[in-house]
Amino acid sequence: MKDLLNIVLVEPEIPQNCGNIARTCAATGATLHLIEPLGFSLADKYLKRAGLDYWNLMTYKVWPDMESFLSAHPDARMHFASTKAPRGYHQAEYRDGDFLIFGCETRGLPENLLERVYDRCIRIPMMPAVRSLNLSNAAAILTYEALRQQNFPNLKDYGSMREEI
Repeated sequence: MKDLLNIVLVEPEIPQNCGNIARTCAATGATLHLIEPLGFSLADKYLKRAGLDYWNLMTYKVWPDMESFLSAHPDARMHFASTKAPRGYHQAEYRDGDFLIFGCETRGLPENLLERVYDRCIRIPMMPAVRSLNLSNAAAILTYEALRQQNFPNLKDYGSMREEI
């Protein structure tokens, strides 16, 4: 069975961002893929704090490098987030099992990768003076758009005043 949605962080540097994205994965059922090298230890207290107690509710996989990851998923539908992308994230069609790929906080995705996948690159519209959004915010925006297009499968979409927190 393939995952509903996959979030991929290529060489993430900031543990709090990774922890926040792990929490998004727990909330949505997405699988988190981490491409080494990582700028932190997975045992990092800030990483755990940002993900709160949700690490046990999500699945993550660590890959030694981008090529290993790509080789393991040759037929996967992948969307590469980049400020250099030719179209907005809202113009892409997302399906069950898709991969949302994000670069590291300071450099984004490598240029040599972007050249190979430019037709699958997407961007989040923003004001021209702003370089980019925070990584965890960008991941949340794209994740929820992908799930919205699939009618939020398996997600609770209602609340109750009597519900226990």
